[in-house]
Amino acid sequence: MTWYLRKEEGIRTAPTEKIGAPDGLWVKCPSCGKPIHIKDLMQSQYVCPHCGYHFPIGSKEYFRLLFDGGPSEIIFEEILPVDALGFVDSRPYPQRLAEAQKKTELTEAVRCAVGNIGGRSVALAVMDFGFIGGSMGSVVGERISRTIRYATENKLPLVIISRSGGARMMEGSLSLVQMAKTAAWLTQYARVGLPYISILTDPTMGGVTASFAMLGDINIAEPGALIGFAGPRVIREATGKDLPPGFQQADFQLEHGFVDLIVDRRDLKRTLIRLWDMLT
Repeated sequence: MTWYLRKEEGIRTAPTEKIGAPDGLWVKCPSCGKPIHIKDLMQSQYVCPHCGYHFPIGSKEYFRLLFDGGPSEIIFEEILPVDALGFVDSRPYPQRLAEAQKKTELTEAVRCAVGNIGGRSVALAVMDFGFIGGSMGSVVGERISRTIRYATENKLPLVIISRSGGARMMEGSLSLVQMAKTAAWLTQYARVGLPYISILTDPTMGGVTASFAMLGDINIAEPGALIGFAGPRVIREATGKDLPPGFQQADFQLEHGFVDLIVDRRDLKRTLIRLWDMLT
């Protein structure tokens, strides 16, 4: 049961049942509702051992999951966002940036690194949705472009893990040109003859989908990931038609040829190594 009080006293809801001990060692799967001990969840790569639901994770967890012993070097962290347009909506853009940096302990919505995966040196960029919805601003585009350039110059396999709501509206056209810039650098990388593997997680939308996320030599989706340009609600309102079941979900995109593979996160590292062995 839920009840509401006066606005000046805030909104108060009835207490909900807590799963497990009060020390926060248990989490509840949002898909099947079963409790999972945090150690078991970490051991299963943040995948529900009961139903296979993929909990959202960020760059820190992907680095730990994929790299042999962690990244050997975090690159391009010195490139930091600025408020080039003096943008203000409900609050100034610099305030939003400061809040996101404090909340996530990240400097931007992507982290780039170099390290070994299965003994092979790899350039890896991972987007963090917790930083302003993983939106692609000028710094995100620049860091990804420089990572592609680094992989090109050093002849390294390239992996980009996307999780984003799209372009960052607070930077206007500066965010939109990142689509063309990253795509142009991927064209240069293609001449090296090494594979670029794009991994699409939940959600991958907007300008990120319309640029580097869908340009992989192999596009891999995590199970259940929402992948598209405009969201289902926008499409439904624009067309005035009901959408097919599972529209824009990973299975739907695989069936229609937009992704090549759906890979369980627990098998991701092995799959990458196998693909590199095949392609190189």
